[in-house]
Formats: sequence, structure tokens, C-alpha cells
Amino acid sequence: MSIAQERRLVTAIPGPGSLERLERKKALVADGVGTTLPVFVAEAGGGVLVDVDGNHLIDLGSGIAVTTVGNAAPGVVRRVQEQVAAFTHTCFMITPYDGYVDVCAALAELTPGVHAKKSALFNSGAEAVENAVKIARVATGRDAVAVFDHAYHGRTNLTMAMTAKNMPYKNGFGPFASEVYRAPMSYPLRDGLSGEEAAARAIDVLDKQVGAANLACVVIEPIQGEGGFVVPAPGFLPALAAWSQEHGIVFIADEIQSGFCRTGDWFACDHEGVVPDLVTTAKGIAGGLPLAGVTGRAELMDAVHVGGLGGTYGGNPIACAAALGAIEEMRTHDLVSRAREIEALMETRLGALRAEHDVIADVRGRGAMMAIELCRPGTTEPDPARIAAVAAYCHRHGVVTLTCGTWGNVFRFLPPLSIGDALLTEGFDVVAEAFAATR
Repeated sequence: MSIAQERRLVTAIPGPGSLERLERKKALVADGVGTTLPVFVAEAGGGVLVDVDGNHLIDLGSGIAVTTVGNAAPGVVRRVQEQVAAFTHTCFMITPYDGYVDVCAALAELTPGVHAKKSALFNSGAEAVENAVKIARVATGRDAVAVFDHAYHGRTNLTMAMTAKNMPYKNGFGPFASEVYRAPMSYPLRDGLSGEEAAARAIDVLDKQVGAANLACVVIEPIQGEGGFVVPAPGFLPALAAWSQEHGIVFIADEIQSGFCRTGDWFACDHEGVVPDLVTTAKGIAGGLPLAGVTGRAELMDAVHVGGLGGTYGGNPIACAAALGAIEEMRTHDLVSRAREIEALMETRLGALRAEHDVIADVRGRGAMMAIELCRPGTTEPDPARIAAVAAYCHRHGVVTLTCGTWGNVFRFLPPLSIGDALLTEGFDVVAEAFAATR
């Protein structure tokens, strides 16, 4: 790899080159487009981002779980270059091409279940979720959609309605789409319920507020993303899936952040053997290029009339080439196993941090999708101020960290699966320093 896999700070963060560009950004980019770490990146690879000032930053975010195979992964670069040289666009709805069908074949093979599957490709996770709901509504002839506390599903009008958190995702953007109903999520830190108990609670709410006969679909993240990397108690997902099947409700797994090796399985649903009716994917699917998909039971996918699914750029040939390259990298380098190795390292480091700092109320996650939740010691009262201080320290010292959670009090760690152990260890050394420095 041409980029040295080391943390190297040659200026303050942000440096003069980034500061100059930030002024230009301020003049030309809408203020509503925020920035977590105000540095401009010049190149990236492995577990390192290099900014315009020459600083080498350790990447513990993967562009929010997108560059799972690493930035500019060789398999992705090669296939993208070949495709760009051949053609860049025809619109699959006008004249089709092999890449789109090849991605659908890979999705049929990799997503949970051995039933006949079909897919439709789109540009973003929000598009995938919205189209999954469309499919479920047509297939069932019902309107109602069930979602969960702390959920995040996107920024379109329907997916904002499905998303739980107001700021910054929903505030001022209503009115939102109707027929969306919210049930309580299994949240072991806060509810103390078994998976079966939490599922019974959620089902009771849906039965009372909506009625199973009116539900087109249940949409759930197997591990929640923006909501705080909430991992439901064992048994929660299987119980919801079984109830959905019993009542003819389409069970949709939003695997946009958790899919493609991220959790130490190809998909987070695999951990408990849950087989969704529909799966939505995006983020890690294409090594950084915009691509998303809905994959599911063939009879459901075929319920929609011809022309009812699609979009001008959906399944763009370059993005499809990138996806095939990313999946090749995942298989060649056994990134499922690599995610489990990263989990072991992160779990050890985060467990040690928790033992030293009573502000850490929970360590959770799977694979290379781990989190810590910060609360006032001895309580479950969120502590977003401490998390902001720790994050700021990490950023100043060259480590890219991300926060999340309904109350903004969760650190989420999403390193690329191409990161080396030494670099990952150094990244968590800085995280440990940050906690010590902000007591």
C-alpha cells in the first residue's frame, strides 16, 4: 500500500490548507451540510486518511461504514477503471448491461435464506428503504408501516417519518408521510428485558395501535445505526420475524449500516438465523460508490407492476462494477473473519476503558461495529458533554471518531476491515488518552 499506515501529525488539526478550504466551503456549500472533522482529504487507503496538509489520520469511521474494504481497494479500482473505459451510463431501464444483473446475482447468493430471490438497485439507503415499503404495500394491499424507537432509515419524506430522532434529521421538515407507527425497541441497557419479553411488548403496542391485519411491513435495523448501535437482546428479532410471518406482514431488515461483513457475518441477521422477506443494502456494498439495493423473495419483488421500480441512475454501471470489486475483496481477504478479529481487539480495549471510567455505561456491538454509551456514573442519564470532549480530543490528535445515539452520547467505532492491528491499537491508545484527559 502506497500510503504509510501510521498516524502522523505535521500541523495542528485542522491545518492551514484545510482552514483555507473551509473558508471556500463556507462561501459555496449550504450551511445545512455539516462536517464532523474539518479537514480536507487528499488521499486515503487502508486505515489512514491523508489531509491536504499531509497529516495522516487513523480512520475509525469508514465514511460511516462505507469503505469497509478500505479506500481505493485494488479490486474496486480495477473494475471501476475498466468500466469507465467501456461506458459510464445507459440507464438500465433503457438498455440493460451485465453488471446490474451480476450484482443482483451476488445479492441473491449472499443475503439470508435459500429461497428464490430477486433485487432492484438504487442509489442510496433511503431510496432502498422507501422502495422496500412500496413493494410491501403492493404485495400485501395494506398501508401501515411499523418502525422502532431510536430507528434511522433516511432523509426522504417517508424515511424521515420512519426515523425516530428529530434533530438534525426531521426538525422543521414536516409534515411527514402518514401510516407510520412506532414500537419500542429492545434496548438491554435501558429496559432490562429479554428478547422475547421486549418482542411481546412491541407486538402488543402494534396490535393495539395498528392491528396486525393493517400492517404492510415491519422495518427494523438488526443492529441500529444512528440510534446508538443498539443491539437487541437475543430472541427479539426471531420473535418479530415469526409474528410477521404468522400475520402476512413483510419483515424488512434494514442492513444498510450492518451489512457486508461489518458485524462478523455477511449480514447482521445471520447471527440469529433470521431470514427477512426483504433486505435493504447500501453503504458497504460498493467500496465508496453510490449504490443500494432491495433484495427479497421473488414473489414479493415481482408484485410491483412493470415500471413501478427504478430510477435514472439506479444500478449505474460504474457503481455496479465497484460493488463486484468490493465483494471480490471481501471474499478474497475473508473479511468476515477479519471483522471478528477486529471485534476481539476492540472489545478488549473498550472493556478495559469501561473498567477505568465509570462514565461508560455499556459496551456493545458485533464485529467491526462496536460502541460505548456514556452516562452519568451510576445512572442511565446520557452524558453528551463528555462524549463531545473526548471526540474533540481524538480529532485534534489525528483519530477520526464518530458519535451517534438518540441523546448524542454514544461513540460508534467502524474501522475499515483493511486496517492493521498496530494502527487500530494506536487509535484506541488515543481514545484512552482522550478519556484520561477529559476526566
